[in-house]
Amino acid sequence: MSEMQTKNQVEDPIIQESLLTCIDLANSDLHQSALLLKKACLDSGFFYVINHGISKEVMDKAFEQSKRFFALPLEEKMKVLKNEKHRGYTPLYDQIPDPENQVQGDHKEGYYIGSEVPKDDPQWDRPFYGPNTWPNPDVLPGWRETMEEYHQEALRVCKAIAKLLALSLNLDADYFDSPEMLGKPISTLRLLHYEGKSDPSKGIYGTGAHSDYGMITLLATDGVMGLQICKDRNAKLQKWEYVPSIQGAIVVNLGDMMERWSNGLFRSTLHRVILNGQTRYSIPFFVEPNHDCIIECLPTCQSENNLPKYPAIKCSAYLTQRYEESHLKFSSYKNQT
Repeated sequence: MSEMQTKNQVEDPIIQESLLTCIDLANSDLHQSALLLKKACLDSGFFYVINHGISKEVMDKAFEQSKRFFALPLEEKMKVLKNEKHRGYTPLYDQIPDPENQVQGDHKEGYYIGSEVPKDDPQWDRPFYGPNTWPNPDVLPGWRETMEEYHQEALRVCKAIAKLLALSLNLDADYFDSPEMLGKPISTLRLLHYEGKSDPSKGIYGTGAHSDYGMITLLATDGVMGLQICKDRNAKLQKWEYVPSIQGAIVVNLGDMMERWSNGLFRSTLHRVILNGQTRYSIPFFVEPNHDCIIECLPTCQSENNLPKYPAIKCSAYLTQRYEESHLKFSSYKNQT
């Protein structure tokens, strides 16, 4: 694709910072928090959470270990190349979420870590379950333990947010805690390293414009500005807003499954990463329900005058379809080893 062929060649040159709602997870008044959350979800589906309980020590260790991994020689990183279970290292250009505007894949490298499911588990063979791929502990001592601790903490935060989401949709607070939903979820920690290269006029992006696939995404960053959101994806001239980092806060956004569940009431918003030369590290954490969960309109989000807008679909089928649309096929990795 040439420079002239990118779809959104003209954009608003003045990109403002977005003003997002901040949710205090330590607030004992859950209904008050749910009202604030609902406002945010109706607007953009992006918000901050504070007093989330992930300590600064745990967060700092995760970023430190992430930097240690990405600083390894490429030959060492390729030893843990992503497998068919979507676990392990992903090199530059692994994803191309916005092929109409990107001339190559995202200018970032990453590492996928899912819930650890041993081989003797009956559900081990499911597409997004299974044992993780870990770097050599002699090369990165303590790395696995750090990531497993962060994964556990992030999942706890997501479940707290899910309670507020349920209340905001007039459901019981524990609605999403059922075994077929978040009882055994698909939960993925992803470490990301951006080299700082972006030039939208040439189709080069840290991360191309996309919406997330799943239910909830947590995003911890190193403070380097780069994340942008577009609240109206259908606008002829898309308006992008930066999402600034707030010390001690985690950015949260809803994914497409949550938009489907809510019958389009809650927003899964387009976002991307544009950098100005600075290296950036981030740690997104994605939560989706159980493989067999059927994603269909919630009972409180439909009526005779508001029929379901999306067909029902099994979680695993939907995720597999979306991964295949935006990632290199596993056979491509085999050719690199």
